[in-house]
Amino acid sequence: MPSPPTHPAADHQAWLVDLDGTLYHPLPVKLAMAADLAVAGLRQARILQTFRSYHEKVRLLADESDAGRSPFRLQVELAAQELALHPDTVEALVWKWMVHRPGPWLRRFRRRALLAEIDRYHAAGGRTALVSDYPAGEKLAAMGITELFDEVVASGEPGGPLRLKPHPEGFLRAADLLSVPPAACLVIGDRDDADGEAARRAGMRFRKI
Repeated sequence: MPSPPTHPAADHQAWLVDLDGTLYHPLPVKLAMAADLAVAGLRQARILQTFRSYHEKVRLLADESDAGRSPFRLQVELAAQELALHPDTVEALVWKWMVHRPGPWLRRFRRRALLAEIDRYHAAGGRTALVSDYPAGEKLAAMGITELFDEVVASGEPGGPLRLKPHPEGFLRAADLLSVPPAACLVIGDRDDADGEAARRAGMRFRKI
């Protein structure tokens, strides 16, 4: 069965939305956080860089049959092993710099037009879910947009997917939680190789930001 083509935001029963790089402009946030990290010191920057480097490696494990652990925690453990640190030390630093500290910048650089569009869709009765490869709840709260989403499926949080995009698990789980068939869902994201491919595998339409 051929994959459905890319499709604009049209009349779907549910919108499944990515967070990082989709709901905010990523470049100014990255620059602001880089400046903060420069003040914090090279050690913390190295730990975060190592953690991030394992994201794509863990993503490649998405189709492994023995997948059954939190991808977020696996990233933490792999980074901790390389750096000879306790995993809790790495995880605490990741939460500080990738979840807590970016909050004000995420709010400042929100994609306001997209969020207004999601708000109108949701207010009109459309079902919505946030699907992320990283913890998302605190970021949504910092951006002031928690109420825009009926469900949140995020790696590193309870009920999160056990496989990263482009595996379709996260989007399929969101559709199930919303009680909407996959074919009636529109995925909105910033990466065709991750969000788009996951949408196609799930039998959903995709709109690239």
